[in-house]
Amino acid sequence: MKRSRTTALLLMGAAPLLFTACQKEQAVQVQEGLYTSVEACSEATGDPSACRTAFATAQQQAADAAPQYASKEECAREYPAEQCTQQRTSAGHSFVGPMMMGFFMSQMLNSGRGAVAAPPAAQPAFRDNANTWAKPAAALGGSGGLNTASRIGAGKAGLAPVAAEPNRAVTASRGGFGSRSGGRTTVGG
Repeated sequence: MKRSRTTALLLMGAAPLLFTACQKEQAVQVQEGLYTSVEACSEATGDPSACRTAFATAQQQAADAAPQYASKEECAREYPAEQCTQQRTSAGHSFVGPMMMGFFMSQMLNSGRGAVAAPPAAQPAFRDNANTWAKPAAALGGSGGLNTASRIGAGKAGLAPVAAEPNRAVTASRGGFGSRSGGRTTVGG
């Protein structure tokens, strides 16, 4: 008798989990893009406010995320010479590095209806001599992230390549638990 009560209680406790697991979750729509200006971003996304916010965020991160060089000549080996300027990190360290030439913005949309569900995430983007784009490889901390003294001369060490085409928004669906299993079929039986 005790065993059947315990089993019944376990099943009753697990039932909500089973029902939740069987339901399809709604797919999350994510819009991402690499933009060279706020205007290009606004045109591609239709959301000028989010573009201004993303640009301002990226601009605040730019000096802390930029590749750092000891001289303009070292910088000019990898980046166009006109982009290589004297900069100062948020911690006050001075270095030579490329200017931010664009920004990467990612925002989650609310159930695909176009309404923004969360503020956009943004990062600065840098374009090198080979005309390829890169953004910071890791999120920056509030104090500038990495120790600046150890980064000078490291070049592109803290950057990750970006394969996105500039000034073009891409929307991707990222589904939940049920969206993957819903498309499977079984054969035989």
